[in-house]
Amino acid sequence: MKEQYRTVAREGVHEIEISRSRFICALAPAATEQEAQDFLARIRKEHPTATHNCFAYVVGADASVQKAGDDGEPGGTAGVPMLQMLMRREVRYVVAVVTRYYGGVKLGAGGLIRAYGGVVGEALDALGTITRQRFRLATVTVDHQRAGKLENDLRATGRAVRDVRYADAVTIEIGLPDADVDGFRAWLADATAGTAGFELGGEAYGDA
Repeated sequence: MKEQYRTVAREGVHEIEISRSRFICALAPAATEQEAQDFLARIRKEHPTATHNCFAYVVGADASVQKAGDDGEPGGTAGVPMLQMLMRREVRYVVAVVTRYYGGVKLGAGGLIRAYGGVVGEALDALGTITRQRFRLATVTVDHQRAGKLENDLRATGRAVRDVRYADAVTIEIGLPDADVDGFRAWLADATAGTAGFELGGEAYGDA
């Protein structure tokens, strides 16, 4: 897994006008290819009278899934420049849909490429990006007596507490950078006088 990746901070829309044509870029985070396709379908439904609804999406921290579509624009003048802009900006798990309402002036291939790529770049600037960092999931098990103080200490030292469950014992799920695992074990043993259980789980991404 890559150590980190960038994605769009939130869903949003950015619009530009070029030679009376409206280019409306809708951007959204997409965890899966299905989410990207669902977003595309939603935007198409919102703009049924648009001349074109072109799209590009990148799924996977390593950009393993890349798709683009021109939706009737000349081949390679819409979806590809949109995808190239997403890749150039190194954003992942993201879908972009550019809706065009034709204004009566032909832009030519070069003009279309600049317009479709450009509106995606502007939309990324307007909405902002966030970095997500790879970390290990870990489970800490501790008795009720120590749980409250331990949870406070975890939060005070900036640990990512993801979940707390109360049963016979208290289970606290946290996220740790790989490099922090050994140091955390030592800290935990010290903080709980060696009474806490510690179990490493799988890998995930969280906000850096």
